[in-house]
Amino acid sequence: MKNEHSSRITTETARRFSWFARLVLANQRRRYGQELEPARLWARTPWVFAALSLLYGALDRRRSPIEAPLRSLLTVRVSQINWCAFCVDINSATGMKRGVSAAQFAALEQYESSALFDARQKAALAYAEAMTRTDGGVDDRLMQRLRSHFDDDSVIELTALVAFQNMSSKFNAALDVAAQGFCRTAKE
Repeated sequence: MKNEHSSRITTETARRFSWFARLVLANQRRRYGQELEPARLWARTPWVFAALSLLYGALDRRRSPIEAPLRSLLTVRVSQINWCAFCVDINSATGMKRGVSAAQFAALEQYESSALFDARQKAALAYAEAMTRTDGGVDDRLMQRLRSHFDDDSVIELTALVAFQNMSSKFNAALDVAAQGFCRTAKE
């Protein structure tokens, strides 16, 4: 029997996962009412899944120097660029719970010209775009702009978050993981 959420590779519902993956999936059922399809895919490689889960937990902790609403804006923007419908869906839903408005998500592609974003958010989003797009890169001017709002440790953490989201959204986009219906108001 196949899992109800299709992707290019599906994981059978009856598949037996490692003890660690079973704990994560049980937590997802409690938190979201369902298992997340990317977790089911990653769980097929237990050691990678364990490391990935620990890294995500470290990046999305309460004491991060990058405030939770900004983390959500960054993950959604990177996901938009990488065409990851699942990531836009779940990260938008998380962002709404963290206080990001539907209007901000709708304006995210035009953040530079939008009054809905402050200078700190715009600098972080510009950095995330430069890291994500392969036709440019991060230049000294952009780094100077970023460092006017973030200290060195925060820049490192911001860089790690964007790199992680690039990996995650590219993984999901390549496997065509569909949105699971968590956020109906955010623009995909």
